[in-house]
Amino acid sequence: MPKETVQGGRLKLLSDDDVGQIHAAALRILEQAGIRIPHAQSLAILRDAGAKAGEDEETVYLQAGLVENALRDAPSEVLLCGRERHNDLLLAGNNVYAGTGGAELNVLDLETGRLRESTLRDVADIARLVDALDGIDFYIRPVVARDVPHEKLDVNKYYASLANTGKHVMGNVYFPENVEKVFRLAALVAGGTDSLLARPIVSFITSFISAPLTFNAEVCPALLEIVRRGMPVALSSVAIAGLTAPVTFAGTLAITHAEQLAGITLCQLANPGAPVIYGGCPGVADMRDTSFCPGSIERQILNAAVTQLARHVGVPNYNLAGVTDSKIPDIQAGYEKAFGICLSVLAGSNYIHHAAGRIADGVAYEQYVIDNEIILMARRAVRGIEVSGETLAVDDIISAGPGGDFISREHTLKHFRDEFFFPAIADRRERAAWEAAGSPDARERARVEARRILHEHVSAPIPERIDRRIRDEFEILLPA
Repeated sequence: MPKETVQGGRLKLLSDDDVGQIHAAALRILEQAGIRIPHAQSLAILRDAGAKAGEDEETVYLQAGLVENALRDAPSEVLLCGRERHNDLLLAGNNVYAGTGGAELNVLDLETGRLRESTLRDVADIARLVDALDGIDFYIRPVVARDVPHEKLDVNKYYASLANTGKHVMGNVYFPENVEKVFRLAALVAGGTDSLLARPIVSFITSFISAPLTFNAEVCPALLEIVRRGMPVALSSVAIAGLTAPVTFAGTLAITHAEQLAGITLCQLANPGAPVIYGGCPGVADMRDTSFCPGSIERQILNAAVTQLARHVGVPNYNLAGVTDSKIPDIQAGYEKAFGICLSVLAGSNYIHHAAGRIADGVAYEQYVIDNEIILMARRAVRGIEVSGETLAVDDIISAGPGGDFISREHTLKHFRDEFFFPAIADRRERAAWEAAGSPDARERARVEARRILHEHVSAPIPERIDRRIRDEFEILLPA
């Protein structure tokens, strides 16, 4: 039974007519501008299906009918599972899940407060921290283990993640041949190949776009291998308004949608019915100096809007929210993250990555704790207000009468836990009590909680017998 979640979709930044215009524009772009694919096997798949070849031998033009047929083959639901079944996620409709994201190179050290290079131990420790935070639904390894040789990263990051959380694990691979290795690793943990395909405890991200309307030649081989194995894959693309996309938001959404449609088409031609996730994550640049600004409100708007485009084509979506340009967990981080997460949750984004932990140039342990609370608050907001005979409580109001109170009534005891969100980090004490406790700010309270979790929390272990088999087959660098 998938994890219970809230239903978004109440926020619609685009009208139905707007969505239709953007979709039509994307189809026109693919048919008239085409898509450049500097990878022979991918080109052959599209050409064999009827795509028109360009004169440069790397560009293909996709007819609307070819794209629409591929969309019909793409599943409208994608199941992503955890080692522990209560962490299973069903990406469908307006189901909303939020989690980590990354490939950051640095960590804000929990003890020193200084930025340092990230390690494999950080991949494991952050997984264990996330395992204990109820608002974070999945784990994308957030940092690069810079103490691990590049050729050994893929297997080791997946192992460090799987061994330290029962939640779903997603990641990329740097080498196409490592798709098979990660698949074997996950199959051992899942109980076999059939079990893994039935309950995929891992999935993949592919940054398949390297330039406007251009597939990444280095990523295409891995993408095809993932798809042919029937594993879920998010088709991540980041069109940047004003730089790699038109400066207008509608234009940025049009090119984002075109790139996503091209990726979905290739995947469905390679393996009809393959579980793909629409992964448009558009961004913006500060046009004063062309610097990329992840935490801008404009980027949050675009990522909420892209959800409607994915709904239009009936494919679950992966997007981005909760990023910040702040260098530390401070007020700027708080408001940039809260705006972004609330917008994407209200929009009904299925799989919101980067929703926890990220700061500029890295991640911070205490930020995961703070962001967990922001996510939970956003979920409470999207739940809204239930109006029924029971919740109107008219009989209780009449019974209490003028001057009556409700604190001790059975109706209050029955409903207060469902109606209210109780924060763990936000301080609601009176000032005198807060000052008596040393006047800790939210960041310090989050640091204390992060330390407590890392000291006390033990994730469900991979069975010892399976762990030995994994270590016999692979060069696992994390100590047993």
